[in-house]
Amino acid sequence: MRVLLVEDEPDLGKAMERTLKQEKYIVDWAQDGNEAWEYLESHWMQYTLAIFDWLLPGLSGIELLQKLREKNCFLPVLMLTAKDRMEDKVAGLDAGADDYLVKPFGMAEMLARLRALQRRSPQIQPQQLQIGNLALDCGSRNVFHLDFHGKHQNISLTNKEFQLLEYLMKHPNQIVTTDQIRNQIWEASADSFSNVVAAQVRLLRRKLESVDCANLIETVHGVGYRMKRE
Repeated sequence: MRVLLVEDEPDLGKAMERTLKQEKYIVDWAQDGNEAWEYLESHWMQYTLAIFDWLLPGLSGIELLQKLREKNCFLPVLMLTAKDRMEDKVAGLDAGADDYLVKPFGMAEMLARLRALQRRSPQIQPQQLQIGNLALDCGSRNVFHLDFHGKHQNISLTNKEFQLLEYLMKHPNQIVTTDQIRNQIWEASADSFSNVVAAQVRLLRRKLESVDCANLIETVHGVGYRMKRE
């Protein structure tokens, strides 16, 4: 799941980015409103959630929200602010925010509010995916293999391995290109000319091989990859 984080305080932004990545989110971090709008104007459909600070250089969080909603974009947005008056909360919600978090806040509360937004969003896909004996739980962020007796064998994956597997499992029997994968699970600043996708697929296959699921990911030469539904 991809999150657009818009926060101009460097220390807070770094802490939030680190926390989100630990929870296997893909994070694009913008530090002013104009930079954030560049992400949103052409790529808003790539995001699952957004976090906007209210006071930003360039466009404010409220202005970002208004421009987003004018495009009929219903991306769930969590608004961050030091403003705790009721009038300010009403203004943020009226502008299109889905939830409101007052600074200072704990990272655990931020994550809980994001999970709540995901549950309410009509765009969110089912919480558990399964192909053959391989299952992925989007809520707990766990991946496991089911044996013939129904027992779960957990598969330990890195953040990027999990994100890659989740994306492929959400598109079974579909060819996804290398560019599509890179755009979905790497930050916008990633080098588009590297072989990072092929390298990550190799690492994931090795993990799946250990539970006899190595053949699920098919290479479509010159195009990309396909997750085969058995």
